[in-house]
Amino acid sequence: MSLGTLNRAPPPQGSLRSILLAEDSPADAELALEALRSAHLANPIVHVEDGVDCLDYLHGRGAWAGRPPQDPAVVLLDIKMPRVDGLEVLTEMRADERLRRIPVVVLSSSREESDLARSWDLGVNAYVIKPVDVEQFFEAVRTLGQFWAVLNQAPD
Repeated sequence: MSLGTLNRAPPPQGSLRSILLAEDSPADAELALEALRSAHLANPIVHVEDGVDCLDYLHGRGAWAGRPPQDPAVVLLDIKMPRVDGLEVLTEMRADERLRRIPVVVLSSSREESDLARSWDLGVNAYVIKPVDVEQFFEAVRTLGQFWAVLNQAPD
């Protein structure tokens, strides 16, 4: 949990759901967090650094056993992460009855056809290739955060 949960109190039950950012690169994570903050979203933002911590958060286990019970509004997921990669996280999410409806947006520098195809096959909601241009990445994350956390509603 290095950049961890931003310094915000957990939301009361029934309130806004979190945005879960799974990103192992400190620079990319900070950029994504800043973009989400600049969107002025009220949703709490949780950052994890690898797939194991992502799955622990989603299942409410380990260090995340006391997290609020609501599932995230959206998961922003890097593919190339240590311990468990993003595609394995996505596979587990889509196989789990409770987690399969959570929107997942892949934020990855991978342009590999196999990563794109596998992500779509596994049911990713969007795939964004991290641009080299910092401002483009910033704007893409800000827009994604606004859409998935505010405008889009997951089915019951």
